[in-house]
Amino acid sequence: MLNNTHTLFHGVHQLSRELSKQLNEVLEPFGLYNAQWAVLFVLKQQGTLTQKELCQYLAVEAPPMTRTIQRLLKQEYIEQHSGQDRRKKYIQLSKKALKEYPKWEEAVNKANQALLTSFPKDSQEELQSLITEWLGYIKQSEH
Repeated sequence: MLNNTHTLFHGVHQLSRELSKQLNEVLEPFGLYNAQWAVLFVLKQQGTLTQKELCQYLAVEAPPMTRTIQRLLKQEYIEQHSGQDRRKKYIQLSKKALKEYPKWEEAVNKANQALLTSFPKDSQEELQSLITEWLGYIKQSEH
């Protein structure tokens, strides 16, 4: 057991901030930020979702998600459609986003690979396993 959990959580927070900063630098030429990329990535992987589903999946509060969605609408990267229940808005990638997505993904993948070059493969796999396990515990305790 760690004597000082602050050190662990501070390190995780610093890592998260550094990864976000690196991602923002890679996405800047495309006029995107990491929050927008997260939405675009999830929509590409999951398909059409509601704003509430996006908030839950990305663990983001509604107000910042609304701002991100508004930016993506303005850039014409997403489309919103009302369902049978007019209160629900369904969000999906636009044709423009689907056309641009491979360029964004290539840039992000190159940056990710560069970040991992000095990190041994077995450590990467172990870290992925630990993150998945920890996230599972956190999500399970929320219910």
